[in-house]
Amino acid sequence: MTAVCSTRNVDQARAIGADHVIDYSKEDFTKGAARYDVVFDNAAGHSLASTRGVLTDSGILIPNAGMLDRKWLANLPRMTGALLSAIFSRKRAKVSPQAWKPADLAVLGDWIEEGKLKPVIDRNYPLREAPQAVAYVAEGHARGKVVIIVDGDS
Repeated sequence: MTAVCSTRNVDQARAIGADHVIDYSKEDFTKGAARYDVVFDNAAGHSLASTRGVLTDSGILIPNAGMLDRKWLANLPRMTGALLSAIFSRKRAKVSPQAWKPADLAVLGDWIEEGKLKPVIDRNYPLREAPQAVAYVAEGHARGKVVIIVDGDS
């Protein structure tokens, strides 16, 4: 698995399982020779054409996010464009809806308890500091999940 991230996240990407890490501040993965079976595009930092260009002939592009800080459905045109462009190519596209079934969450919970899955948590905030937690996430530099702790002391 190859991860693309900033310099400050290179070690973290390796620690959670990336075999190869590309620091986007030093190298543009869309200009390299490598081709990928799947690109899970979380940042929308490159044009659809250049991102699709790094796919193998039967690769899959999964546009997941991007520009959500500007408006609620800002990534909808990108997802739609990816799906439409797949009509004319062997390369495929899939959208990544964020709908979870209780059974899926139970499996993830089991994996966490068994140590098979280790979530990356950047920061914890008590409930009374929820506005600060949201502001931190809105800055766009969280290195993992931000957790709001809800308990009797919050």
